[in-house]
Amino acid sequence: MRIDIVTKEFPPEIYGGAGVHVAELARVLAPQLDLRVRAFGAPRPEDYAGAKVSSYQTPADLAGDNAALQTLGVDLRIVPDIEGADLVHSHTWYANMAGHLASLLHGIPHVLSAHSLEPLRPWKAEQLGGGYALSSWAEKTAYEAAAAIIAVSAGMREDILRSYPAVDPAKVKVVHNGIDVLTWQPAEDEAETVDGVRRLGIDPSRPSVVWVGRVTRQKGVPYLLRAARLLPPEVQLVLCAGAADTPELGAEVNGLIEELREARGADGVVVIERMLPRAELIQVLSTATVFACPSIYEPLGIVNLEAMACGTAVVASATGGIPEVIDDGVTGLLVPLEQVSDGTGTPLDPETFVRDLAAALTAVVSDPAKAKQMGEAGRVRAKEHFSWDTIAQETIAVYQSVL
Repeated sequence: MRIDIVTKEFPPEIYGGAGVHVAELARVLAPQLDLRVRAFGAPRPEDYAGAKVSSYQTPADLAGDNAALQTLGVDLRIVPDIEGADLVHSHTWYANMAGHLASLLHGIPHVLSAHSLEPLRPWKAEQLGGGYALSSWAEKTAYEAAAAIIAVSAGMREDILRSYPAVDPAKVKVVHNGIDVLTWQPAEDEAETVDGVRRLGIDPSRPSVVWVGRVTRQKGVPYLLRAARLLPPEVQLVLCAGAADTPELGAEVNGLIEELREARGADGVVVIERMLPRAELIQVLSTATVFACPSIYEPLGIVNLEAMACGTAVVASATGGIPEVIDDGVTGLLVPLEQVSDGTGTPLDPETFVRDLAAALTAVVSDPAKAKQMGEAGRVRAKEHFSWDTIAQETIAVYQSVL
């Protein structure tokens, strides 16, 4: 059985959870299938764990055009090469149109994995302008025509059916994201880990709250920065932050960081303005007292699994697929979040959310023994419930159901 996976992100070009998912899925599927990966980006090694990899760059004549139009241009380059596949599997809207058109052209089933939904990310209009209308059209068209849709959580499945009521509920299957607990595990060398985090400006002797991610509206960073003003003074906030989606959001977040530094002292807020390599990130997570996930939109949240696998307690907003990952009171704490229904995810009462987030973080950092116990339970949960081997078999079952 030949399966062609289409994805925007693939090693070494990974910047989000969808990319992590595709890389791990390819690793576990390749020994079992004739797997071809068709990825956006610069040329890369053509073999990945036994999968044959092809790379596709933006057509030169579209280089100056809207980003969404460039995406569709790459999709069109990919479609002819899918000829001969038994099934095409696309990930995120960037790749959905390649999967949809290949299905029509080559007469094969199209399976897509839902990692996020355009109707629930209206702030992307800030980023893409009119391109957001294009991305929304591409996603809707692909979802309504797909042979099967894989949702990364039950919460995501509900979002799909609410956002796209024309989709047949029977074709939406839940297959969770996973985590490689052999790669993601507590750092073993204590002295090396302490030295490593100190080089990043983190004081390992202080209790710490760590956040990792891209600065996007959905990640809720401004709420965390406001909540941090209410944390005990000895707590150090550590932000491992990628670039902001827009200059406006970047300015808002940077302004809140400066205000927080004035209130808590410069050494009370550590900002690492790059996405850390895995080894360094594991060190940061392993020394953290608690990992914070204040997202207002999160289909599942692989970063929470990464923290859990490193033995770190997690405090997260109770939205999307997060409650399927965090066992409230056992592996961490869930923060209630009532949201407006306009698709933005905005809290109905932002101040209450900020206070509740601060209270949950304070409860965990103030009880190191309990935090350690939660972290240990989190690793067990990650290992027992989010294995990539299990996810591979569930994914193959979806393929077989439409062939």
